[in-house]
Amino acid sequence: MVTGIGDDCAVLRIPSGHEMLVTTDFSIENVHFRRDWHPPELVGWRCLTRGLSDIAAMGGEPLAAFLSLAIASDVPQQWVSRFLKGLLKLAKKFNVPLAGGDTAQSTEGIQADIIVIGSVPKGKAILRSGAKPGDQIYVTGKLGAASAILKNLQQSELSKSKRSRAKRVPVPIIRQLGPLPRLEIGQWLRERGMASAMIDLSDGLSTDLDHLCEESHVGAEIEAETIPRARLGSAKSRSAKNRSAKNPVALEFALHGGDDYELLFTSTEVIPSKIAGVEVERIGRITKMLGMRLLGDGEAQRLKAGGWEHFTKQG
Repeated sequence: MVTGIGDDCAVLRIPSGHEMLVTTDFSIENVHFRRDWHPPELVGWRCLTRGLSDIAAMGGEPLAAFLSLAIASDVPQQWVSRFLKGLLKLAKKFNVPLAGGDTAQSTEGIQADIIVIGSVPKGKAILRSGAKPGDQIYVTGKLGAASAILKNLQQSELSKSKRSRAKRVPVPIIRQLGPLPRLEIGQWLRERGMASAMIDLSDGLSTDLDHLCEESHVGAEIEAETIPRARLGSAKSRSAKNRSAKNPVALEFALHGGDDYELLFTSTEVIPSKIAGVEVERIGRITKMLGMRLLGDGEAQRLKAGGWEHFTKQG
């Protein structure tokens, strides 16, 4: 970066022989987070994660981030300061400067728009459109934790509301660690030419796999038992022994939950079981026949995209 915050525009230098990557993502109160559930630091961390994860999915390297933040008059300065603390903590971890942005007053709630600029060697960006029949399908990390925690919070709020109609009882806020964008894995795959197509899992495995299949004009079969599911400990467990006894989340959370920010990619190569210290699991294969199918218990059933989609009845 040549010039950052302080002028009308930032001045960035793109490495020679590289192409620019640009991504933008909204984080909107009561759509992507709730103030009574999510600590401000986690909201800021996740806000930047959304952009960095997109750069990772292209095999790129981030160069700079830009934040536009609109806040309502009832949002205290302390919330904003803590939000920025979380965002800048993740930015420092990946050496990504906050190079500019804007602030404004909104009529209601909080809206944060993150723009991340990155680069990738010319012609080497990993697209969603490169998958071919016969390619194997892989995912990084574990899936379903964020959506399982959110569901528990929703059920907790409903239960407490029924018990105390006269007074709303606050539910526990989310305290889990923020997700990590898989930048190192994306770059590792790009450098070795081992991924034919890739996408980050922000809207849910079923929905994001469907996006990849649409862009590549292919279908997919995935094996239910191979999908890596996150494990959550019981909040009621007190002893160290009980806390270590964790249960995998339900398959529906791993299939359709969002906010995992893992990578889903296809390849003709044999992929290591770990890349950059993160587990990688083969979960299926790309097919010539269009549509997605879930294999389990000796049967194949049609798999519909069930993750997050804006402008739908679910959304």
